[in-house]
Amino acid sequence: MNPEPIHFEGADGATLAARLDSPTVAPHAYALFAHCFTCSKESLAATRIAGALKERGIAVLRFDFTGLGDSHGEFANTSFSSNVGDLVAAADFLREKFAAPRLLIGHSLGGAAVLAAAAKIPEAKAIVTLGAPFDPAHVTKLFAPVRAEIDARGEAEVTIAGRTFLVRKQFLDDIARANNEHALGSLRKALLVMHSPRDTVVPIDNAAQIFMAARHPKSFVSLDDADHLVSRREDAEYIAGVIAAWATRYVGDAAPVPATAGPEGGVRVEELGSGPYANFVHAGSHLLRADEPESLGGGDTGPSPYQLLLASLGACTSMTLRMYADRKGWPLERVSVDLRHSKIHAKDCAECETREGTVDRIERVLHVEGKLDDDQRQRLLEIADRCPVHRTLHGEITIPTSLAE
Repeated sequence: MNPEPIHFEGADGATLAARLDSPTVAPHAYALFAHCFTCSKESLAATRIAGALKERGIAVLRFDFTGLGDSHGEFANTSFSSNVGDLVAAADFLREKFAAPRLLIGHSLGGAAVLAAAAKIPEAKAIVTLGAPFDPAHVTKLFAPVRAEIDARGEAEVTIAGRTFLVRKQFLDDIARANNEHALGSLRKALLVMHSPRDTVVPIDNAAQIFMAARHPKSFVSLDDADHLVSRREDAEYIAGVIAAWATRYVGDAAPVPATAGPEGGVRVEELGSGPYANFVHAGSHLLRADEPESLGGGDTGPSPYQLLLASLGACTSMTLRMYADRKGWPLERVSVDLRHSKIHAKDCAECETREGTVDRIERVLHVEGKLDDDQRQRLLEIADRCPVHRTLHGEITIPTSLAE
């Protein structure tokens, strides 16, 4: 499943693009990931670490700072302070739509940004820095070749990792004023410093300075021979595993996960409490989400009720075809089912008994792979209509409803 695309308003009013890597069940906690300087939410480190944390039950919101990646706004008008503001705006979004972030993760300059933003996100209990500079102004060394031009003209173009950016003097002045030493001394949140001794972009003595300036509880983990951008998948997996294990001590079971279970052999649906239509769906030991799309006033945190209905029919269809083909010994390699729901005018439906008003229509397309002959393919098409859910939808249904005691 691809991470959910999300948009929200940044500190300066620009629309910021984000992705939410969320577990298929209710997450243990929500985290914010701040990417490295001039990077994006799609960087290898952001993508792989967020994906690995998702598999460990932590939902991660990664976003592009103003003027970078898919976010709107002009990079030239940004500053370290505006990056911190974007982080706070991202936390506000999570708080409103899902749950406030209890874990903040920052890579490189993003690490310095989460340290600066931590005090403005009261729910955050744990902070992680990856290859972060102690002094945010460390990044200005990238502008050394054009520093004189910036001082003289007020701006200059600089090339970083093959991309050209317009940098203005306001950025240098702002980052020169940033001082994380005070923020670290008053952090009062758990801190995990992760850094590679072979980091050639931000030397490891920065990690020592961060660690010494912070109060306990604090931890340090060496990333051995990882590079600054965490370009190797195994390094990202290791980082995610350490973060997940370490953070559990501080963030706990932070998400509003209902402890109740559904009725024996049935399903229970109950409101999540974050957003007007968000619900948890308990099906035995399984926990799903349901919501309405944003266009209908929901938060799009899960499938809509009709999408869940289509999912039920599609799953039943696929399973029925698989059972039939296996029983016959047919070479059916893979089944997939596409479904779409709509309402149409009854008069436009030739096969419908109803002639007035509207009727529900579900279009179902079967994809069957394997060395099947035409007769076998045709038979599978017929068998799809024998799916039990299909028969239920076509049969007479009674739904007695009552109030619980």
